[in-house]
Amino acid sequence: MEATPGRERLIEQFKADGLKVMFGNPGTVEQGFLDAVDAAEEFRYVLALQETVAAGIADGYARATGGAALLQLHSGVGLGNGIGMLYQSLRGHTPLVVVAGDAGVRYDAMDAQMASDLVAMARPVTKYATRVTDPRSVLRTVRRAVKIALTPPRGPVFVALPMDVLDELNSEPVLPTTVPLTDVAPSPASVGRAAELLASAERPVVLVGDGVALSGAQRELVAVAELLGADVYEVDSSEVNIAASHPLRRGQTGHMFGPHSKELVADADGVLIVGTYVFPEVFPELESPFRAGAKIVHIDLNAYEIAKNHPVDLGLAADPRQALRALAGVLERQLTPQRRAAAAARLDVRTRERARSAGAVTEDDGTPMAVFLRTLAERTGGDLIVFDEALTTSPLVTRYLPAERPGDYHLTRGGSLGVGFPGAVGAKLARPDRLVVGFAGDGGSMYTYQALWTAARHGIDAKFVVCNNRKYRLLDDNIAQYWRERDIPEHGFPGSFDLSHPEIDFAGLARSLGAGGMRVEKPDEAVAAVGRMLSHPGPFLVDVQI
Repeated sequence: MEATPGRERLIEQFKADGLKVMFGNPGTVEQGFLDAVDAAEEFRYVLALQETVAAGIADGYARATGGAALLQLHSGVGLGNGIGMLYQSLRGHTPLVVVAGDAGVRYDAMDAQMASDLVAMARPVTKYATRVTDPRSVLRTVRRAVKIALTPPRGPVFVALPMDVLDELNSEPVLPTTVPLTDVAPSPASVGRAAELLASAERPVVLVGDGVALSGAQRELVAVAELLGADVYEVDSSEVNIAASHPLRRGQTGHMFGPHSKELVADADGVLIVGTYVFPEVFPELESPFRAGAKIVHIDLNAYEIAKNHPVDLGLAADPRQALRALAGVLERQLTPQRRAAAAARLDVRTRERARSAGAVTEDDGTPMAVFLRTLAERTGGDLIVFDEALTTSPLVTRYLPAERPGDYHLTRGGSLGVGFPGAVGAKLARPDRLVVGFAGDGGSMYTYQALWTAARHGIDAKFVVCNNRKYRLLDDNIAQYWRERDIPEHGFPGSFDLSHPEIDFAGLARSLGAGGMRVEKPDEAVAAVGRMLSHPGPFLVDVQI
């Protein structure tokens, strides 16, 4: 094969793997590579003004496509900027292929300006991190990284690309990466054992996470839950694993306080865990939250998570879809008429409860945010993609825009702020045929507000909503819990939680970045705001006062 510079061959490798869009922010040590990117056909560079924003857009793009996304960061300083967002991707299992340049292998001994151990920096926030040092192994290393990123448990990977290595001639073959198939089914004996453990439960509970969505196992999950008559709680969940309207869905366990999760599962005598780790709280229970004698079955492709924190009776390292399908088949055959009747009765109770509460969904309290969301739901019929970083406003968002269909809802994950707006940009770029609206709090939006500029520059018609309560409201709620646990009298919240002064002009800031924007202070303004947002050609932001 005719040799060409490594920087050009690398682009061909990316294209062979379907990675034809690269998100990034340029730097000097990547200049030769980016020059080749600019000249490449059928390859697009999406410019962000800071690496955190680029990483957030890439994360949203990957989540919306269901595949990998390509992210370019600038050496050590750019990688440092992106690390917080890469942690989000690691916790959320987003398959990002991250590359960064350095001056060159020949300069290693000089410890010069911007010199840093990129692999050591990247390792804590990636599944795999490496550096190419031989021009004959550029593509093989990248293919290995792509394979690791896309193999469950999926996640970000990092490859450092020295400038002098990419400048060398390269004759490696360009081949699509081979990604192992992981749709493995458990043995009939293990499925039979799982059914035996769960079938006799009188108070069954199912705990699910995004492993269900990744394997496309929503239908199989519902089948098992209905056969068992089991309440379903979403644990480490940021995608649609079960429709919000299903009567057995009981919501999220939360990710802050272990006692809350313990309360939800304390009475369960049979627990099925699928596609998640248990439990993801910041302040978890150190002792097992499950009752003594409860039978626990854990299904996940990520064997590391099975019994990681608490013992289980049976762990199955298997594809959730295959395992749940097999489990449903066994339960169909083996459940006694009495057990079927008991499960049907539990499902009937939840169905009637859901029917009684359904009427309240169309009502609102007349606040600007409630009116805005109700109007948006009415105008769109719910046909939109929501990227939700509204945090304390999320319950209101999902009340009017419930997460019903796979791919229509993405929730922030990983614990830090700044995901909502770049995530919406990435999702809209991936799904240009759909209306995409990103929700973020006023505090969270300011971490990555530059994402609006990227949307304007590249003609990405995403919409944005600031849930503006002039504070880090979640911190108010969490410190109130802290005070209660320690019998500390309530008092004024720390001043560092307050964002009220100086006031941020979010709509004006959006306009300065090339997007449209308006502010909503009164309920009657909210209706007009929805109309303006939906009719505006290009990115548009609405600042809703809470």
